[in-house]
Amino acid sequence: MQFPDDDNGKMLEAMADAGIDLSAALDVDFFLVFEDQRDAESALEELGKSDLEGEIELLLNDESGKWELIVCLNMVPEYDTIVEQEISLHEFAQEFGGVTDGWGVMQHQEGDDDFADDAHECGDDCKH
Repeated sequence: MQFPDDDNGKMLEAMADAGIDLSAALDVDFFLVFEDQRDAESALEELGKSDLEGEIELLLNDESGKWELIVCLNMVPEYDTIVEQEISLHEFAQEFGGVTDGWGVMQHQEGDDDFADDAHECGDDCKH
């Protein structure tokens, strides 16, 4: 499979090389970064009101001291779709003084289940 020679293309190529099925829908995390907590919270509130179908989470990055808004979208990771979503989110973030800072996909790693909480009972809000 051929990928464009840019950061997004390289990321998709690395995912394919790692054996990830790029034809299946995956949870793709897009990262929006804000200097100011109030700007990040305003962006979070506005996204919550939008028709965006995904999960959003706001956290303080201890290393950078910046606020990260993580937008998780379940989607097929096609190059054009990724680029379109990045542009859209970047324009959105700029309205609140933020910028986008890439995207990624969490992979199931060998041993991930070793620390699973067997006593956990799923409720209506569970995402697994």
